[in-house]
Amino acid sequence: MHIWIDADACPKSIKEILFRAAKRTQINTTLVSNQWLSAPPSPYIHTLRVAGGFDVADNKIVELMQAGDIVITADIPLADAVVTKGGIALNPRGEIYHEDNIKLRLAVRNMSTELRDSGLISSSSPKLGTRELTAFANQLDRLLAKKGRG
Repeated sequence: MHIWIDADACPKSIKEILFRAAKRTQINTTLVSNQWLSAPPSPYIHTLRVAGGFDVADNKIVELMQAGDIVITADIPLADAVVTKGGIALNPRGEIYHEDNIKLRLAVRNMSTELRDSGLISSSSPKLGTRELTAFANQLDRLLAKKGRG
C-alpha cells in the first residue's frame, strides 16, 4: 500500500498528520505537486514534482497508484478516477469517496461549477477546523488499521 497526496492544494495541517502517520506505520507516502515542496526527512516520505499544467499532478497520481492505495484529495474528478482504478480516495475533511457516493459527488460538483461559471452562485470552502482535522485523522487511522490487518 502507498499513500499519494494531491499536494498542491492539500492543507499544511493535513500534510503534518500524514507525515506522522507515514513515520509511525512505515507506509510510503508521496506528495505529488507541480511546485517545489518540502517534506521532513524520512525513508517513507517522498516528493514528486511534475510539470505545470491542468491536471498534470492528478494524472500522474492515477498513473502511478495501484488498487488499494490511498489518495488524499479534495478534487472530485481525481477521486472518481482513483475509485474507478480500485483505490481509496480520502478528502481532507475525512470523507471517503467510494463507488456508492462518487458519481453523485461528481454530478453535484459539475452542477456547482456550471452555476459558479454562470455567476448564479459564489463559493468558498470553509477553513478546516479542529472537527475536520480530527475527522480526517480518525478516518486515516481506521483505513491504515484495516490495511494493516488485511
